[in-house]
Amino acid sequence: MAFAVCTVGIMPLRAASDDRSEMVSQVLFGETLEVIEQSANWAYVRINTDRYQGWVDPKQFTIIDDQEMNRLNTLPLFYTSDLVQVVVPEKTKQMVPLVVGSHLPGLAQNKLTIAGKRYSFEGSAVSAKAKTSRKLIIENAMMYTNASYLWGGKTPFGVDCSGLTQTVYKVSGVKLPRDASMQAKQGETINFITDAFVGDLAFFDNDEGDIIHVGILLGDNKIMHASGKVRIDAIDHQGIFNVDTRKYSHKLRLIKSYL
Repeated sequence: MAFAVCTVGIMPLRAASDDRSEMVSQVLFGETLEVIEQSANWAYVRINTDRYQGWVDPKQFTIIDDQEMNRLNTLPLFYTSDLVQVVVPEKTKQMVPLVVGSHLPGLAQNKLTIAGKRYSFEGSAVSAKAKTSRKLIIENAMMYTNASYLWGGKTPFGVDCSGLTQTVYKVSGVKLPRDASMQAKQGETINFITDAFVGDLAFFDNDEGDIIHVGILLGDNKIMHASGKVRIDAIDHQGIFNVDTRKYSHKLRLIKSYL
């Protein structure tokens, strides 16, 4: 099996080997990959961060050997914490734009090396092992306010409901799976919404009982979630009450705490 690392800011992960195919997720700069299958124009990969699989354009990653893969995966990991930043290759000086949650393995004194290329980084970053808090989760979530909804998105320039919760929790020090249904299987179940705390996740189902939506509880009967855009609505024991339409939009299924 070959290995690779994402060396562009945002790499689409698609359901099929076609630029017109559904984008199921995104890979951010510095994330490592297992290359399961590769042709001239497409590669089927598994993201090491969350084990999600899909098709990517091989022009957007750099193949690395086993030794480099092990090095990157064992170095102290940092995440970018600014909404937008850049890394600059020292040789070419051609900036690579980054979004919050991008990976900076081995960052030290504003420098890092990936696949033999030396980069400089002057922005803010947080350790992947930093101590989390409910306050930190909310602060990170607020960076996504009014971000457009984008199926498969994980950035402030387009994000889906579970991409929002996964990335906000990641930069807050907690790893979650990619999809809402997977996230709902982790954590401690909170029986009543009145017992929930700020930063807990609320999950919502459809008429068949499938988990289809997730959001971040903000306290004071409010929830942040990605629906059309990242928005703040009211929530009670029934579900999400859209403050614009004055109607319930999502049916509450369960609440989970991860802290």
